[in-house]
Formats: sequence, structure tokens, C-alpha cells
Amino acid sequence: MSFSADIKEELSKVNNFNDKEALKAELLGYLLTWKINTPEGNIEFLTENEFNAERFYKILFKLGLNYEPETYGKFFKTTILKNELTNEILEIDLNTKSESLRSIVKGAFMSTGSVNNPESNYHLEMSFMEKKNAEYVLNICKYYDVNLKLLESKGKFILYIKEGEEISKFLALIGANNGVMKFEDIRTTREVRNNVNRKVNCETANLNKTIDASVNQVNDIKLIQKLNKFEELSTDLQAIALLRLEYQDLSLKELGEQLEPPLGKSGVNHRMKKIHEIAEELRR
Repeated sequence: MSFSADIKEELSKVNNFNDKEALKAELLGYLLTWKINTPEGNIEFLTENEFNAERFYKILFKLGLNYEPETYGKFFKTTILKNELTNEILEIDLNTKSESLRSIVKGAFMSTGSVNNPESNYHLEMSFMEKKNAEYVLNICKYYDVNLKLLESKGKFILYIKEGEEISKFLALIGANNGVMKFEDIRTTREVRNNVNRKVNCETANLNKTIDASVNQVNDIKLIQKLNKFEELSTDLQAIALLRLEYQDLSLKELGEQLEPPLGKSGVNHRMKKIHEIAEELRR
């Protein structure tokens, strides 16, 4: 089962069926995602998610609406009969309960929403047929400090989130508490893993630079020795050159710590540059 399906299963089992205002608001959330004209004709809702279909049936039943459930292969189709959606049903007192606003967003997500498993990437979206409805839900979310973005694509209006923190806040807003915990567990593991990988990659890159520099320095020193010019180096250059030949895997900082007295990284680097300049002169 997908992460989206898990979220919708959890939401479908929320037992608030005695709260008529919340159910009306949730139904409105479903309706906002469609392009409908009520009460002129029947309204059809189609979903592949059985938990979503079951939730939708219960909402309609509890609100006393007549509907016809059907199945088409793996799809569940629900038809709300003509004139069932009266003004009385759609009128919601949004000032009495913040739960009504949350339920609207929940219904919209149940209708067309999806959220990726955070192990892959962060992405949540809902689609709407009319821009004004998308903006209405967008503003509700903004009121609760959940930031979504609006995009028009192929004749639809998409509300989406690509930030892990915002997705977590959205799931909490619509009451998917178990989903929030699961999302956060996966998100935390992913981010720790990414941080470790970045550190390892950084250390690997630094190690490769150290190795490459050491190889070049050893080649310079061996060239000077081969051309019998080593004894012409100053005592300081000879000392660091001999240490480099002995400790080819050490960084400049670590190499400097082998000297007596110890020498800092910049001092070792200065001496190595002198040796390189001498080697370059000999190569000409």
C-alpha cells in the first residue's frame, strides 16, 4: 500500500460522524475539487481507494443524502442524485468551529490528494477544476500557517508542497496524526542519512585531495634526490621532505605535527611550495 493510501485509510477511520457541521464541511471539501453545477444534475465521485469510498458513503448516509454506489473493476463510483445537495446541506457555519475549516481541507485531500513516501522525495498535492476553489483551500491552509503553492497544469489547478516540514504540518492539520509520526520518522532517518553521506563525501573528497597532493610532493622530492640536488636544500626543506617520504598518507597539518618543534599547516604548505618550485626548475 502506498503512503497516500495509508494516510487516507487513517483519515477514513476518524469517527466524527455525530458532528454534522464537520461532515458537511468535509463533503464541501470533496465538492470543491470538482467542476459541478448544483442542483441541476447528478454528481459523480470516482476513486480507486476503498477506504476513501467507504468514508464518502458514510458521510452521505449520515447527512441523509441519497446516493448510488457502484464498482467498475478497481474503481468505486458514487453518484449523488439530483437535487440532493440543497443550500441547507452546503451552508456551513465556519465561525463556530475551526474544525469545519480543517474538515474542508481534509475532504479536498481525500478527494484528489496524494503524498509521496518521504523516503523518495517530498511532494504533496491536490488538484482542483476551478481556480477560485483552489485559492479558497490555499487560504484556509495559510490561516493555519501551512504554506502551499498554486500551479495551473493541463486545465487543472494544483496545490502542492515540496518541503518536508510543510507536509508534516499539513498532515497534522487534516488530522493524520499517525501519518505525521510515520512521516517524521522517515524524514528524520532520511536527513540523518543525507547528512552522513554529505560528511563522508566531503571527507572522501578531502582525502583524495590529500592523496593527490602527497603523490605530487613525493614525485618532486624523488626528482630532486635523483638529480643529486637534495643536499642543496635548506635544513628546513630537507626535514619536511624526509617526513613526506616517510608519511605519505598524512595531511599537511598532521605532517607539521611530526616536526620538532611542530609547524602549522600554512608553514608546511609554504615549504612544500618551495620544494615544488625547485623541482619545476629542474624539470625545465
